[in-house]
Amino acid sequence: LTNCPYSPDFTDPIRQPMEVLHLLTAVCVWLVTGTTISSLNKWIFTVHNFRYPLLLSALHMLTAIVIDYGLIKLRSEKHKGMEYNLTTNAKFKVFLLSLTFCASIAFGNIGLNYVQLSFAQMIYTTTPLFTLSISALILRKQHHILKYTAMMPICLGASFSILGEVQFDQTGCFCLFAATLLRGVKSIQQSILLQEEKINSVLLLYLMAIPSFCILFTAALVLENWASLEVPVKYDSQLWMFILLSCLGSVLYNLASFCVITLTSAVTLHILGNLNVVGNLLLSQILFESEISSLSCAGVILTLFGMFMYQNTDFIAQYLESRKNKNL
Repeated sequence: LTNCPYSPDFTDPIRQPMEVLHLLTAVCVWLVTGTTISSLNKWIFTVHNFRYPLLLSALHMLTAIVIDYGLIKLRSEKHKGMEYNLTTNAKFKVFLLSLTFCASIAFGNIGLNYVQLSFAQMIYTTTPLFTLSISALILRKQHHILKYTAMMPICLGASFSILGEVQFDQTGCFCLFAATLLRGVKSIQQSILLQEEKINSVLLLYLMAIPSFCILFTAALVLENWASLEVPVKYDSQLWMFILLSCLGSVLYNLASFCVITLTSAVTLHILGNLNVVGNLLLSQILFESEISSLSCAGVILTLFGMFMYQNTDFIAQYLESRKNKNL
């Protein structure tokens, strides 16, 4: 996951076998860690009553700094003379990414304090629509009409799931939609830095994590109620184990997501991410005994159908074109 070669086409038939294996590994790691982290964070907030989402996000970034610094040092020693020179413009883009990243994970963790995990994941399924629209506006990318059509079942499925939830909180819903919009913006920023600026995944995470930690830790000091925070040794040792796992998982998740974006695109990342919905709904039901209605299940099916449609737009377009030619 630390050295992702650039290739913009996910369906490129001449992609080398090792490159395909590299991509599949990154996707698997991303899906597994994405599902695990959401459940871990929800468990930390609800079961252990740890009401410090900004502090947890800051710890995620601190862990990324420590691990990535070690990886960069090892790589520098292995490849003597390797330098990482970034332009002023690239550094500014990394700082903007840090701001977006901080806001997205902060809103996401705050939202998890108010709503069920299944509800949060359903809102996140609309991320591809935001990402597709932003890429068209900012990057001036032209997308096939079928890609926009595929967003309809994805968003409709998310709406069904929201309507089917038995617990609804206005604050939590607002925070999660804000996080979803920011996730789309963040992915476009990552795509620019990884594909255009050619920054590797480890270095980008390291550079992003430093200002992100400072921002999140400062926000935690100012906004969170530290008076009720107990001495660390008084907390259950199991809580710290879960926090450590959450921190380590976040590093793997971010590295894997950077790698997937480098090899594919920002939109593809979030389309693949909708596979997390099924895993998180099942975990939510098992771990937190969340009640999942039939409407929510219908929403999941619609979402997955939209994902399948998006991933196969070229094939569908060719099929429709061939049918049209036959009729003529």
